[in-house]
Amino acid sequence: MVIEALHKEGVQVAFGYPGGAIMNVYDEIYKDKSFKHILTRHEQAAVHAADGYARASGEVGVAIVTSGPGFTNAVTGLATAYTDSIPLVVISGQVPISVIGTDAFQEIDAIGISRPCTKHNYLVKDIKDLPRILKEAFYLARSGRPGPVHVDIPKDITAQEGHFDYPEEISIKSYKPHYKGNNRQIHKAIEAIAHSKKPILYLGGGLISAGATDLVREFAKITGIPAVETLMARGSMHHDDPLLLGMVGMHGNYASNMAMSEADLMIALGPRFDDRVTGRLDEFAKHAKIIHVDIDPSSIGKIVHVEYPIVGDLKNVLTSMVDLAKEKIDPQKYESWRGLLKRYDEIHPLSYDKESKTIKPQWVIERVGELLGERAIISTDVGQHQMWTAQFYPFTFPRQLVTSGGLGTMGFGFPAAMGVAEYNKLSGNGKVSINFSGDGSILMNIQELMTAFEKRLPVINIILNNNFLGMVRQWQTFFYNKRYAETDLSLQPDFVKLAESFGGRGYVIETHEEFDAALKEAVTLDVPVLMDVKVDRFENVLPMVPAGGTLYNMLLEYKDDE
Repeated sequence: MVIEALHKEGVQVAFGYPGGAIMNVYDEIYKDKSFKHILTRHEQAAVHAADGYARASGEVGVAIVTSGPGFTNAVTGLATAYTDSIPLVVISGQVPISVIGTDAFQEIDAIGISRPCTKHNYLVKDIKDLPRILKEAFYLARSGRPGPVHVDIPKDITAQEGHFDYPEEISIKSYKPHYKGNNRQIHKAIEAIAHSKKPILYLGGGLISAGATDLVREFAKITGIPAVETLMARGSMHHDDPLLLGMVGMHGNYASNMAMSEADLMIALGPRFDDRVTGRLDEFAKHAKIIHVDIDPSSIGKIVHVEYPIVGDLKNVLTSMVDLAKEKIDPQKYESWRGLLKRYDEIHPLSYDKESKTIKPQWVIERVGELLGERAIISTDVGQHQMWTAQFYPFTFPRQLVTSGGLGTMGFGFPAAMGVAEYNKLSGNGKVSINFSGDGSILMNIQELMTAFEKRLPVINIILNNNFLGMVRQWQTFFYNKRYAETDLSLQPDFVKLAESFGGRGYVIETHEEFDAALKEAVTLDVPVLMDVKVDRFENVLPMVPAGGTLYNMLLEYKDDE
C-alpha cells in the first residue's frame, strides 16, 4: 500500500534509512523498481535531502525511517521543513500496536514528538485506514500552506494485507484552504496603494510556494513600487531588477531596511513577519498601513496589526491585483520615493574590501555568481556564509536558493544539496548543485559524502573556512567583549583527504586564482567535492541589526578599537 501510494502520487525518489520496524516496507522497496530510493547515512540527512528536493522541484519530498532513534534523528528535518512551510511526507515505522506503551525495543512516542513540528500526523491503527491516510498525507502536505506530514505505521500493520482503496479526492471537514481572495478586500487594497505615497512590496517565501513570482514581477513593473525580499523569498525578483532593493531584516541592506521603516504602506505578500525581519515590533514599519496576503489565515495579524487582510492563494490574488493595478495605479507617482531609496543604496551599498589579498568570503560568493550565475542552484548551511550568500549571490529565479530559514539548521546544506542534485538529474535541467557551508556546519552531516559518491550526486561544497563558528564569534566580538567561548575551530581535519577517503575530490584554496581553477574543474566532475577555501578569519556580516533593535538603526561597520 505504501509503495502503491507513492506510485499514484508520482513520487520519483524517496530518501531513507531502514530498521526493524519499517522492514516490511523496505522489503517491498527491494521488489519494486519503479521509483528510486536513496540510502543516506543518517536519518536527519534523509529528511533534509527530501526537503532540498522539495524546495528545488516544488513537489512533495518523501523520506522513510524506522522507529525510536531512527525517528528522533529525523525530527530536526521535520522541524526545519515545518518552520519554512516545505511539503514533505515522512513515513516512520513503529513497534507493533500490542506493545505500544510498554517501553518496547526502539519504541518512542513519535506522534507526540512530531505534533508540534508537523502540519499534521497520523498513527495508523487499522490496515483499512492506511490508503486514505496516505492520500490525505500527500494532500495536506501540498495544499494550502504547505508543510511536512508524518505517518507512523506500526510493524504489525505493515505485516497485514487489505483492500487498497485509494481515494480519488480528499475532503476534510475541518480543513478547507481558501484559495480565492475576497474581491472587496482586494479592491480596498488597490485603493490604498493608489492613495499611498511611499509603498513597499514586502516579499516572503509564500510567493515561491504559490508559484506567483512571475506575477509579482509584473505587478512591480506595472506599479513602479520598490520591493524587498526576505531570506526565503530570494529569487522572487531578478537580482538586477531596478525595483528590487535587496534582502530585508537583521542582515538586510541599508536601503531595504530604511524603506521598511519609512514606508506609508506595506504590501506583504506571503511573509510571516519573522523577528529577524521585524526587529523591535513597536518600531517596525510604524508609519505604514499593512496589506497582508496569505493563504494561512492564522498568519494574518499574528505578529503585527493588519489593516487590509486578504486570505487566499497568492497566484489568484495577484492575478486580480495585476488587472486592477493596470487601471488604477500610476507608476510615475512614486518616482521621488524610488529616488530617495536609490540614494540610500548609493550612500550605504553592500561592500567589502575588494583589494584584499586574503580571500574575502563575499568575493567567493560573487565569483561563483559570475562563473555560474543561473546555471547553479544554491544551497547553504547556517551561519555567516548563509547571510553572505543571501546578500551577494545574483539570484535570478525562484527556488534557486535552498536554505534553512526559520529554524536555522546547521548541517542542512549538504544533504539538501544532494536532494537538489537528484532533482537536477531527474529533470535534466543542466543545473549545478552548489552548497555554501562553513567549517562548523559541514562536519555535521559529513557522512553524506558516502551517499553522494555512491549515488553520483555531484554536490560542490564550498567551505568558507575561517576556523571559527563564525556567526557566534561575530556576536562575541560585538556584544561579549571578544570572549570567544567555544567558537575557535582551529583544529580541523584535512578536508582534501577526507573527501578523497569517501571517493570524492578535495581542494585547498588560498588564492583567487586557485579558486577559479578548482571551481572550473569541479563542475566537470561526477563526484562530491569539498573546496576548503581559506578566508579572512574575522570578517563580519554587515549591515547588522542587533537583536531586539530597530531596522533603521543598523551597525554599518565595525571598528576594532571600539
